[in-house]
Amino acid sequence: MDDRTAVFFLALALVLAVARLCGAGARRLGQPAVVGEIVAGVLLGSTLLSPTWGVRDAVPYDDVQPLLGALANVGLALFMCVIGYETDPAFLRGSGRTALSVATGSVLLPLAGGTLVAVPFAAAHGPSGTHGFVLFVGVAMSVTAFPVLARILADQRLNRTPVGRIAMAAAGVNDLIAWACLAVVAALFSDAESWRMAFLPVYLVLLLGVVRPLAARFLRRRAHGTADTAGAVVLVVAGLMASCAATEWLGIHFVFGAFVFGAVMPREGSEERMRVAVMDGLEKSATRILLPLYFVIAGTRVDLSTFRAAHLGGLAAMLAVAVATKMVGAGLGAAAAGLPRPDVLTLAVLMNTRGLTEVVILTVGLQLHLIDAAFYSIMVVMAVLTTVMTGPLLPSRPTPSKDDRPPTPAQDRVPAPGRGRG
Repeated sequence: MDDRTAVFFLALALVLAVARLCGAGARRLGQPAVVGEIVAGVLLGSTLLSPTWGVRDAVPYDDVQPLLGALANVGLALFMCVIGYETDPAFLRGSGRTALSVATGSVLLPLAGGTLVAVPFAAAHGPSGTHGFVLFVGVAMSVTAFPVLARILADQRLNRTPVGRIAMAAAGVNDLIAWACLAVVAALFSDAESWRMAFLPVYLVLLLGVVRPLAARFLRRRAHGTADTAGAVVLVVAGLMASCAATEWLGIHFVFGAFVFGAVMPREGSEERMRVAVMDGLEKSATRILLPLYFVIAGTRVDLSTFRAAHLGGLAAMLAVAVATKMVGAGLGAAAAGLPRPDVLTLAVLMNTRGLTEVVILTVGLQLHLIDAAFYSIMVVMAVLTTVMTGPLLPSRPTPSKDDRPPTPAQDRVPAPGRGRG
């Protein structure tokens, strides 16, 4: 019998159990579960799975780690599809100009500040060269974690308030801009054969002109016939995996294929119930088992034992620039839109949440060799700290009354406390 199979299942059981425990612990402390899952990965990577303790000498963990990574990537693809679907332009209805102003400020200033602060670190931490490193760090600094923000708003009972709706709309626009910028950086500085990028327009045309109409027709027939949700989920996942394969072949990254596939899924029409059921099936598959696995594995790549005084200085610089530029940029955008001072302060704090979106983008940068492992560790710690500080920094606000308007249909798809990526 192959010992690697036994080690794979044992390692999977260990990772899932530790992720669950640390995620529950984070929630008890008022933090999103993703914080606990990343911490779980850091603990596993620096203790049980560290070469220092001899575990890798006793069992073939390195042989099964790619299998765990592949399984985690499937979970990430499912989740990014859901995020793409939930990043609905309908969020902009009713608060479009204000949300766009907040999003613009929360992207441009961190993007500029991130590129400037990255320049001194490029020579030591940019495997693919200065330009790719600097641009990538700028994009990473500009991120706001859409799904983690949804969880924080629900926990703080802000999800039904006007400022909560503006924050979610701004975060959705912010993420769209960040993913688009990252796609450009990945295309410019990836090792893929450049001629393949010529097929990117063909890929987009097929998604919009063929896949979207077929998906709408398929969901409509399923909604009017037998409600075979399981069969619909399987076909949607098959299309999702094909989209991920296409973007990988193009030389971008599979997360873009997953995100875009979710974004082009039809949202309007009579098949609403079937469509929501399919997306719920994808989200439950991702968030309950596979996505925690992804963030634990992302945490194992953080090697705190390599931190030196220079790395601590880099962490301090990145953290200071990340917090200052994001909060000032979002605050200026909110003030320019004419919001009152309490709302300006609240939005400035909320938009500083980076969480899981930042970790996903950093992992993409590490895989594309835009940053090295040491700088990856610095940025992951920065992402965790900016997420942890969101709750304590939020100014106190009156408790929303029962007369608050219910969320719009688009907001109904925002992850709720029991099902989101908190």
